[in-house]
Amino acid sequence: MTLPDQPVGTRRRRRLHSDEFKANAVAACMQPGVSMAAVAMAHGINANLLRRWVREVEMKIPPGAPGKSVRNVEAPSVKSVFVPLALPAPAAPTPPPTADIRIELQRGATAVTVTWPATAASECAAWMRELLR
Repeated sequence: MTLPDQPVGTRRRRRLHSDEFKANAVAACMQPGVSMAAVAMAHGINANLLRRWVREVEMKIPPGAPGKSVRNVEAPSVKSVFVPLALPAPAAPTPPPTADIRIELQRGATAVTVTWPATAASECAAWMRELLR
């Protein structure tokens, strides 16, 4: 638990962290592949403060104690179990709906709308080139 900061207008003082909060943060650092900076950010504390807490814990362990290093703490072994899953057969891909090409031409009071199948887009482009010459 972290005690909140002082209200605005009063002199700022240090936050106090409970022993349980410190122990949880230090334990989170000991997990393999975990960044100390990420743990500090997740707990809302400075990484330097967290490193000091870890160093204090390391100092409390008697030197020469086999396998008692904080960094060498082994996580409990987890037995992984393979569970086969039956997946449904993949559905045949449906082609996307083809929209028609719609061209609206207007000259003066005359308006013409041309609808062209999208499957013949290259022919539509050739027709447009000829029309715009």
